[in-house]
Amino acid sequence: MSYKFSAASITRRSFVSASAALAAPLRLPGKVRIALIGVEGHMGEILRPLRSLPEVELVAAADHSAAAASKAVAKANPNARIYTDYREMLDKEKLDLIGIGGSNGERAATVLACLERKVHVVAEKPLGIERADVDRIRASVKRNGVRLSMLLPMRFSPPYLALRQIVERGEIGEVAQMGAQKSYKLGQRPDWMKKHASFGGTIPYIGIHMVDLMRFTSRRELVEAVSFQSRIGHPEMADMENVTSTLFRLDNGGIATLRMDYLRPGTAPTHGDDRLRLAGTEGVAEYQEATGVTLLTGKSKPRRIVDLPPAQSLFVDFLDSVYNGKTPALTLDDIWRANEICFAAREAAERHSIVKI
Repeated sequence: MSYKFSAASITRRSFVSASAALAAPLRLPGKVRIALIGVEGHMGEILRPLRSLPEVELVAAADHSAAAASKAVAKANPNARIYTDYREMLDKEKLDLIGIGGSNGERAATVLACLERKVHVVAEKPLGIERADVDRIRASVKRNGVRLSMLLPMRFSPPYLALRQIVERGEIGEVAQMGAQKSYKLGQRPDWMKKHASFGGTIPYIGIHMVDLMRFTSRRELVEAVSFQSRIGHPEMADMENVTSTLFRLDNGGIATLRMDYLRPGTAPTHGDDRLRLAGTEGVAEYQEATGVTLLTGKSKPRRIVDLPPAQSLFVDFLDSVYNGKTPALTLDDIWRANEICFAAREAAERHSIVKI
């Protein structure tokens, strides 16, 4: 079984996010015109909720492949104008907000082009492949007074919302250790992922999801990192690492580990196997797709948590923050920090040393 890296594919998380949007329609003060640039990535997080957002109109999309752009937006708006040069689209279209996917290496320049035109942005992750990229984006957001979010949708899904609630209620005490995993099928990967100059590394690319989730669920900060990364076998992948491991020190002296691989067999029932375990001074809470959310404390028998919080939508939440003044669930500080932690973890692997974050 091969995996096609396609922005048009809609993940299960995208579906539940869209369901949340349908359950609670968002009221906006007027028409919001949006477009996409680069349709590889989590574009379903933007496209799927549109059916419950009548005031949001997808008017255009730009991608190196006109066919890919047309396919990606066909259900949302078959009449959306298609461009192969996003600069031409920015010149011709009057836009309020842009969703940005595409390759990692192109992302920072694209984000900056939109911010400089004072258009709000929801971008794929990471924002860029080097610290300097994110520094320029950070300065542009402040200078132009526009809003920015990043596609970290997992913190909006029921299992991780449940883990955060367990910690907030004090059921496992103070979190002292975390163990996180991301294991994916390799499948077929685009050429840009095979070159460090356009990919930036596996740690920033997929590690950023779990870095965000560890901070979000535990309410602890990651302050030091030491990492290893490598490619074992699969010479066709060139610069792309298929195994990584990072050890973090927490702000309270605790420890977190993050292991990632692209070694999941094609025969596996799902593309990915994400796991997050939080061990606290009074218990353990854990999520695996195979077992769900489980909780073990000194006050109760081990049990599976079946009454999960409702799914939320990153895109709907961002719109609500931009146009209705709501504090976003994913803040700019969260975004800057997640990028910085991943750069530090990658640097630790490259330097073979402990890096303070």
